[in-house]
Amino acid sequence: MVWTKQQRSVALASYLGWTLDAFDFFLMVFVLKDIAKAFGTEITSVTIALTLTLALRPLGALIFGRMADRFGRRPVLMLNIVLFSLLDLASGFATSLTMLLVLRSLFGVAMGGEWGVGSALTMESIPAKSRGVMSGILQAGYPSGYLLASVVFGLLHDSIGWRGMFMIGIVPALLVLFIRRNVPESPSWERGQRAGARPSILAVLAREWKLAVYMIVLMTAFNFFSHGTQDMYPTFLLVQHKLSTHTVSAIAITYNIGAIIGGIVFGALSEKIGRRKAIAFAALIALPVLPLWAFASGSIPLAIGAFLMQISVQGAWGVIPAHLNEMSPPEVRATFPGLVYQLGNLLASGNATIQATIAHRNGDNYGMAMAIVAGIVAVVISVLIGLGGEHRGQPMDAGEGAAPDADVGEASLAGAAR
Repeated sequence: MVWTKQQRSVALASYLGWTLDAFDFFLMVFVLKDIAKAFGTEITSVTIALTLTLALRPLGALIFGRMADRFGRRPVLMLNIVLFSLLDLASGFATSLTMLLVLRSLFGVAMGGEWGVGSALTMESIPAKSRGVMSGILQAGYPSGYLLASVVFGLLHDSIGWRGMFMIGIVPALLVLFIRRNVPESPSWERGQRAGARPSILAVLAREWKLAVYMIVLMTAFNFFSHGTQDMYPTFLLVQHKLSTHTVSAIAITYNIGAIIGGIVFGALSEKIGRRKAIAFAALIALPVLPLWAFASGSIPLAIGAFLMQISVQGAWGVIPAHLNEMSPPEVRATFPGLVYQLGNLLASGNATIQATIAHRNGDNYGMAMAIVAGIVAVVISVLIGLGGEHRGQPMDAGEGAAPDADVGEASLAGAAR
């Protein structure tokens, strides 16, 4: 299917927005040890910054999602990018752990808005049959940002230190210039504006409460799956295996390549076999990979295990942008998917601190802590996704008829909620 130049620009901008947002977030996971040393505290205390970032993301999803539903996706996306870039820069000037925690909390608010606004803009702008593969590409922005942070860590950390790492976080603000010049507003949002007033998010949540509860629980499991396999992995390699900065960077680059591959492959596969089957298949791959990923010795086996694990994790995640947008009420699409996603983040926000505490109490055994979380949530996701409906190809405008290839007639918890 041929895309227009404008559709390609929207897709590129949304992918880069999520990539650079993730880049700014993941810079933090590489310098937990450095920050703890600088402020004379334990790594467990520094992980609170990750918890606060994740916990404040729902607030950003609500604030910026409602702004995008009211004023348009494009201007709010630009505002998001400028804010999270400036807050990452400011983190490099923190003079105390408390100041850093405040800045990372505000960063979480800015970060929380980007995904919902960017994914709504993309899914409303591209052809329906392209949503699966674009979902995988869009979600691949997350590991792409992690990969970019890995490269910066390996190349520059020893020269510029943890403060310099954060200061590089201002670079994503340049993306706003591309968006302003090349990205049009969502055609679905513009049609909605002509149709009249939109309902409040509270009215929609009251009407769709069963759907909202289901999606929040699902996204809680998904966020434990991603953050439970990513956030503490560099610390696991540095502290438990005592690997060098460059080796940790190389392993992080390796597993993020796996994550990108997984997201795109399973996103595209979901267009053929359905969103739910693709998610369940990807999630269950994690189970046989667990021993190699968490308990292997030596950098090469660990890299192979991490590569395969992230194919599983981001393979499942690669379907999520399309799946959540297709399930969401069209009149609040910039708010609803981002809000349930980030509320799931809130409920899973204690992951890093939980894993660090378990590891600390067991002789710094981060591998065991991560394996417990990853194994449980892989099974939970495969069960939960079976309870939801299949909405592949769902129209993106209110009042439209069902798309020819949509499987929206299946009885399900989520389907009944609609």
